[in-house]
Amino acid sequence: MANIQPKSLWVGGQEKTASVLNLRSISDDLATSAHFYWELKEADVVVDEETTQGQVLQCGNLAMSGEDYQLWNGALDINTEAYNWAAVQLNLILV
Repeated sequence: MANIQPKSLWVGGQEKTASVLNLRSISDDLATSAHFYWELKEADVVVDEETTQGQVLQCGNLAMSGEDYQLWNGALDINTEAYNWAAVQLNLILV
């Protein structure tokens, strides 16, 4: 999970604000390509030490291949690299 610059989204007839990018690897052939599931979410809310998960506002899949895959596969921190790559694909700014 990574925090993003807040992004306004139109969801179910209402304006909502996404502030979290969630990213999961759903497949990786370990040679040429990987696929990721992404979610844009509202921030979690903590009240009296009880956390309520933020609502998923948008979600989808991203495919990585070619030079992007090689850079990601060779990165020292593949998690950070995956989030940086996904943020570029989704036109988001990580904070």
